[in-house]
Amino acid sequence: MSARPPRTRRSTATNGSSRNGDAAALNAQRRRRTMPDLRTLSNDLPATAMSATGSLAVRLREIAGRDVIDLESLQDLVAFAYRVADLRSRHSAGEYQVDEFGFDPDFTNALVPLVRIAYRRYFRVDTFGIENVPRRGPALLVSNHSGVLPIDGAMIALAVHEETDRFTRPLIAAWFGSLPVASWFLRRGGGTLGHPDDTLRLLGDGEIVLVFPEGVRGTGKLFSERYRLRRFGRGGYVEMALRAGVPIIPISVVGAEEIYPMIADLQPIARLIGFPYFPVTPTWPLLGPLGLVPLPSKWRIRFHEPVPTNTMGAGAADDPSLVMRVNDQVRDTIQAGLIAELRERRSVFRG
Repeated sequence: MSARPPRTRRSTATNGSSRNGDAAALNAQRRRRTMPDLRTLSNDLPATAMSATGSLAVRLREIAGRDVIDLESLQDLVAFAYRVADLRSRHSAGEYQVDEFGFDPDFTNALVPLVRIAYRRYFRVDTFGIENVPRRGPALLVSNHSGVLPIDGAMIALAVHEETDRFTRPLIAAWFGSLPVASWFLRRGGGTLGHPDDTLRLLGDGEIVLVFPEGVRGTGKLFSERYRLRRFGRGGYVEMALRAGVPIIPISVVGAEEIYPMIADLQPIARLIGFPYFPVTPTWPLLGPLGLVPLPSKWRIRFHEPVPTNTMGAGAADDPSLVMRVNDQVRDTIQAGLIAELRERRSVFRG
């Protein structure tokens, strides 16, 4: 019979140390469960801040009897900041999509809240007839053009996006497309050069295309010529609409003429630097960079009834007389709309 091995006993000190270690680990685990990490705090911060600001806004309204804090604009600013941060992180990781024309939907969507503030609060845009823009399928939007810089394109695009949740693809002049930084932003925002082949491809893909037949002749108008349309050329946009069989939707924009009232055009300087015009306004170049801030005019945008093209026959695009008749019809509709909207607007800045 073999001898039984001696029984070992753990020391009391060892047992106590183990229990203390287990308790410390348990307490640390509980603290990790009860204390959120930085990422959670960062994600919850916008909702917490907006909730607190909302409560403060309600309290201030009760005290002052009017809105003191513009919650909608504050929400747009917060949305803009977080969309830009998310865009940067995804671009850094290579997670983005750009189509063959350079359009980045995520980039454009990140800018929407900022443009919305200008649309609602700065220019206080009133939009009419937006139901004439299709919720699906291609269409060609045709608008007057003014204001030195193409801000009217951004306001039209925002109006369409707010109502239909669709992005507009503006056709830009070759001169704007040659600018180093501006061309990048225009392409990322959906713009492309106004080439017939590109226009047909966009319409064939079911996009909403925006065209300004006046081109730089419209944005470079003197203030004394405001709201008087320049020639619409030979109706190239009409030919594209006829070939694609898409409706033409005329648009009248009132308000853009006053954001940079151009009182003179210094052509010698414009030719020297390769610009189509060099504007002189009451604030530019007198106030330097401050002169680039647009004046807060009151805007009105009218979307007119569509001009159908799919019923004009297969060879309509090759009929110059028909193209010019439709061109004149669209131009007359826009001009009449400008006159009507100017009558409705009570003042340049107060509306």
